[in-house]
Amino acid sequence: MSNPADRRKHYRMDVKWPVTIMMKSGTVEGETTNISSQGVSITCDEPLLLNEIYTLHIRPPDYDSIEVSGRVIWSDMYGIDGENKTVGIGVCIVEISDKDHSYFEEIIPSVGE
Repeated sequence: MSNPADRRKHYRMDVKWPVTIMMKSGTVEGETTNISSQGVSITCDEPLLLNEIYTLHIRPPDYDSIEVSGRVIWSDMYGIDGENKTVGIGVCIVEISDKDHSYFEEIIPSVGE
């Protein structure tokens, strides 16, 4: 069986940046685990609904906060116990400013570099 990472069309870069997820019920704080020019993987303490679109505020160091709209395409629960629950979430970017998209393209190395 093939590795899902081998099917990715866009290189992913491991980064740990704070992220705020805007929900109808309020906000959830999380952290990115990796980014690409087309998506972001995050961890947080609240599950998000599959196929729903959320607004994310990603805060890389030395750059303005990046606002993206993204659709949740997968979600996994990690480390669930009585005191600790972490949710891993994959988000496909559906809207991002040209400036912020250029920033992602600039900092994420191309495949094969």
